[in-house]
Amino acid sequence: MKVSSIDDSQFFHKGVGIASSTATTTTTTHLTVMKTSLFFAGDGFTVYDCNGRLVFRVDSYGPDSRYKDELVLMDPHGRCLFTLRRKRPSLHQRWEGYLHERINGQRPIFGVRRSSVIGRSSVTVEMYRNSSEEYQIEGSFGQRLCKILNAKKETVAEIKRKVDASTNVLLGKDVFSLSVKPGFNGAFAMALVLVLDRINGDDGVYSSSEPNRTLN
Repeated sequence: MKVSSIDDSQFFHKGVGIASSTATTTTTTHLTVMKTSLFFAGDGFTVYDCNGRLVFRVDSYGPDSRYKDELVLMDPHGRCLFTLRRKRPSLHQRWEGYLHERINGQRPIFGVRRSSVIGRSSVTVEMYRNSSEEYQIEGSFGQRLCKILNAKKETVAEIKRKVDASTNVLLGKDVFSLSVKPGFNGAFAMALVLVLDRINGDDGVYSSSEPNRTLN
């Protein structure tokens, strides 16, 4: 998966949104996401394509509270693709996303919030400059089983547990698969994974230390 530089015009030119940036592909992209530390919810990540090449990275931001409120998704060379910032105060764990490094006065391009409907576990993604573009994230990120759906309820990305093909072993939750459908932005999908990881950790239900197990 080739990741090109992303600019504001590529996301919002003539009303075209996330699904049209240069970080998209014409076929489904299968990525392997690995947590680089297992001690704290929301530690660093490395993301590889099917050929084992590094695609994205997130440096560990550890247990210090100052690192929990702002996350940076980078390309393999350390260039910032997205900055994610927790919006405070917020009743429903709201995060906002910015292109590249956030600077004072810069406006976010999208927001992520947990559904305020009692009994509903979905997460809503709002695109601030294109009101017709909205996404829902349904399922359980804690179990590594969820989908990102567009406004037409079509799956544009999916998170699943990863199985080692050679041994048929179901890997622990610190390693999982992210499949990105054609036309959807892989960097944006990974940015949403970071927010889900933080929301899940904030709920106190995070567990990435589950051992590998063989499937029958």
